[in-house]
Amino acid sequence: MKVSEQIHQILTESLKPVEIQVVDESHLHAGHAGARPEGETHFAVRVVSEVFRGKSRIERHRMINECLANLLHNRVHALRIKASSPDEIVY
Repeated sequence: MKVSEQIHQILTESLKPVEIQVVDESHLHAGHAGARPEGETHFAVRVVSEVFRGKSRIERHRMINECLANLLHNRVHALRIKASSPDEIVY
């Protein structure tokens, strides 16, 4: 299973989002620290979930980082996060 698929599955199961996007941005970081020739090291996620209601930006990022801790230690070098509750618009 691709790393992007793992990220999608983990966040979907953990956060029950109403919207989720996982984008592999590894090609933008080729040659940078942490990049591997095969890619799948740099990702952007956009998660809209009710669990973020009333949480600060830092709390939301921590929740996502906790869900993905194993991947962040082993496979993912960088993760760009946009997290919001359904009543917020974050693009």
